[in-house]
Amino acid sequence: MKKSILIAVIIIILIGIGGYFWSQQISSKDDGGVQNTGITTDDSQQQTDEQVGIGEGDWPITIGTSVEGRDIDAYTFGSGDTELLFVGGIHGGYSWNTALVAYDMIDYLQANPSVIPSNVSVTVIPVLNPDGLYKTVGTDGRFAQASVTLSLKDSIPGRFNAHTVDLNRNFDCDWQQNATWQNTTVSGGSHAFSEPESQALRNYVGEHKPTAVLAWYSSAGGVFASSCHNGVSEETTALTNLYAKASGYPAYRDFDFYAITGDMVNWFAKNNVPAISVLLSTHDDVEWNKNKAGIDAFLQHYAK
Repeated sequence: MKKSILIAVIIIILIGIGGYFWSQQISSKDDGGVQNTGITTDDSQQQTDEQVGIGEGDWPITIGTSVEGRDIDAYTFGSGDTELLFVGGIHGGYSWNTALVAYDMIDYLQANPSVIPSNVSVTVIPVLNPDGLYKTVGTDGRFAQASVTLSLKDSIPGRFNAHTVDLNRNFDCDWQQNATWQNTTVSGGSHAFSEPESQALRNYVGEHKPTAVLAWYSSAGGVFASSCHNGVSEETTALTNLYAKASGYPAYRDFDFYAITGDMVNWFAKNNVPAISVLLSTHDDVEWNKNKAGIDAFLQHYAK
């Protein structure tokens, strides 16, 4: 009798074990054939939110590719209808600190999403010229300042894209094929928007229609308004002054050190989008505290 009871108990245990593994197989199939890892849905969502900062979904997005096929990425924070656009790295490895200040802004917004007003969304394109950046830092994507070993003189080729075009001479405001940088003739491309990098930005702007734009350059140490034969708008003047006041940079109504054609922020002005240029003081400092103060003022200006 005892033997029969023992056999019955063993059979019940075996049936229970078999049922458990059968249910696990069904669960795996319900998840699209991916084996269950034991992580709950809530834990998985928390992990995703930590990776993207504030849970914006696919992040970053790629808005285009460079001549050599490198991604041009955009990071968006917030969900308001008022989109503010920040652009770094248009002069690639020659102004690599403009990419780093943009990456610092990404870190700041990721850690402090509450600084973004509820009616605002913020998009940061840290590197518009990834091929030029690669010429100087030797890596794709984010990089450490310590990895920049070239002198300023040796980093000059990194100012241009892989077609040796100065992207900040390739936009449709007074565009010229033979453009000027300081006392040097540089290429503005075969025509306005001839380059895939400037096309990527143009297409992004055409689709998203940002309310205002800030672009970082180096190195003159100032905040510059934009215009394209249509005068400096009141909103651009307000942005120039508020960023300058908050950051401590001097404010300038225009850039008159030498003639510039095909300039990006002036193209924004031509299309009635308020835009300012923030020129860092040197080629090797992000001046984060100054720019953080300016960024905060910029964002709060559009709070409702």
